[in-house]
Amino acid sequence: MARELSTDPYVPQTGSLPGHATEHEASDWVVRQQGRHAEGVGFSFTIATSSDDAAIGHCGLWLKNLDAGRATAGYAISPPERGHGYATEALVALTEFGWTVPGIQRIELFIEPWNSASLHTAERAGYRREGLLASHQMVGGQRRDMILSASVRPGCSTR
Repeated sequence: MARELSTDPYVPQTGSLPGHATEHEASDWVVRQQGRHAEGVGFSFTIATSSDDAAIGHCGLWLKNLDAGRATAGYAISPPERGHGYATEALVALTEFGWTVPGIQRIELFIEPWNSASLHTAERAGYRREGLLASHQMVGGQRRDMILSASVRPGCSTR
């Protein structure tokens, strides 16, 4: 799965998985993901099918802004497995997990405006689009605009 993810031209730009990873590089990436919680960075999960437990993607909940009550979610499905709703299911499960982490009041997603599939995933998972953040994040060595979508802990919204 990690090697398949590494073939997507975008995925390696957003994290530590090298593009077209070798078996060794993919294995090193998996080991790094397994250590994220112990490092205090957050939680990293493999997305698997319920029918045969085959690994088809990755998601994570990152806690860099936990002191402010915020976490950031991310997800990626390997290219051959896209279009089946797996990302939405994973994001819903990741969000429900997030509400079990003390201190998290909101979970944020940062999605590039061109990424309509990911924007639809966020909407289907119950995330609310909050706005465009101009030149918000470095991706592939360039500053990129991001759409901010968020889910607020049930019962905490002031809307």
